[in-house]
Amino acid sequence: MTTAAPPTRRDISYRGFHLPADLTSGSGEGLLAGGRGLVLDGVAERGTWTSPAVPVGFAVAEVVPSWTADTPDGCWIEVDLRGWHDDGPSTDWYRLARWAAGDHTVRRTSLPGQRDSAARVDTDTLIVTGATVTGWQTRVTLCRPAGSPTGPVLRSVGAVATGPTTVDQGYAGEPVVPSAAWGRVLDVPRYSQRLHAGQYPQWGGGGDSWCSPTCTSMVLAYWGAEPTSDRYAWVEPSGPRPVVVHAARHCYDHAYAGAGNWPFNTAYAGLHGVDAFVTRLRSLVEAEEFVAAGIPLIVSAAFRADEVPGLGYDTGGHLMVLVGFSADGDPVLNDPYAPDDDAVRRTVPRHAFEAVWQRGSGGVAYVLRTTSVPLPPPPAQANW
Repeated sequence: MTTAAPPTRRDISYRGFHLPADLTSGSGEGLLAGGRGLVLDGVAERGTWTSPAVPVGFAVAEVVPSWTADTPDGCWIEVDLRGWHDDGPSTDWYRLARWAAGDHTVRRTSLPGQRDSAARVDTDTLIVTGATVTGWQTRVTLCRPAGSPTGPVLRSVGAVATGPTTVDQGYAGEPVVPSAAWGRVLDVPRYSQRLHAGQYPQWGGGGDSWCSPTCTSMVLAYWGAEPTSDRYAWVEPSGPRPVVVHAARHCYDHAYAGAGNWPFNTAYAGLHGVDAFVTRLRSLVEAEEFVAAGIPLIVSAAFRADEVPGLGYDTGGHLMVLVGFSADGDPVLNDPYAPDDDAVRRTVPRHAFEAVWQRGSGGVAYVLRTTSVPLPPPPAQANW
């Protein structure tokens, strides 16, 4: 294998808050510490937790939030972000999500159209356009209807901030050195999204559009955390894999009109007892740390049919599960865009895949794990 030239390392920083343990690091109003997270105080219909400002030490281009929460029927949460610089906010607040676990009474949605001279919202991402931003702050509001005996529980919230990304056809990647991940392939089940073509058009129609919830379902199954059959008994006919239908419905973003909203997928995973968040990784070298620790990653890439041997199709954005590495260090994928389950497992050239992952999404990865499996030690500029 050819060793790539060292690149300039990208600025990426992730910070997460786990609640109620981190309650006092921010400020709360109308909330109490519950056994599993933050809950509404008494009969309050709304309560808000605001994180401290999180300085990152570089000029921020994008911020992606993620969270885990429980929302009984009729309840929801609202997730806001703003930019920060020096000792104060440098942008207004922007709403990134109105989120609920179910969809009977509240439409789970991003909020498009928010734009001013400082920043804009692109579905699940706050994009800085004119402000000086060197940090971020998040605010989560827990909401329930009047008289409701139950309310939301906020268990975690965090965000990944990145500096400007300039990944092009000349992307070199990090130096390739054999690691403990080489030759290790995690036993993640193989699910084909295309088996669901034409199903449930109200949630995206399966087929080409369910890559993200299909990947999320694969990794939940790897952890033994998939939903139980009583939770998807409404899927009729049951079809090839009702857990994927369940995930697509509960990841669906009504404004985006699809199930590919990144934090909606990790929030869905969080409903099943796993720790889940969205981050960005700088390279497959960092991804190897997760595989060596026994943690598969869901990664987002964009490519043309001739760019990655073994992935012979065009996509403007596609999710796959990185399940391991060959003995030579090539990534091994569970690619849901396969005609059947047997064809899901694919090994692809390292350099070509790393380039389209970094260029296509800036290295986006969903991290899903049971809390009994520790994360690998983070790098000095921590992005997990």
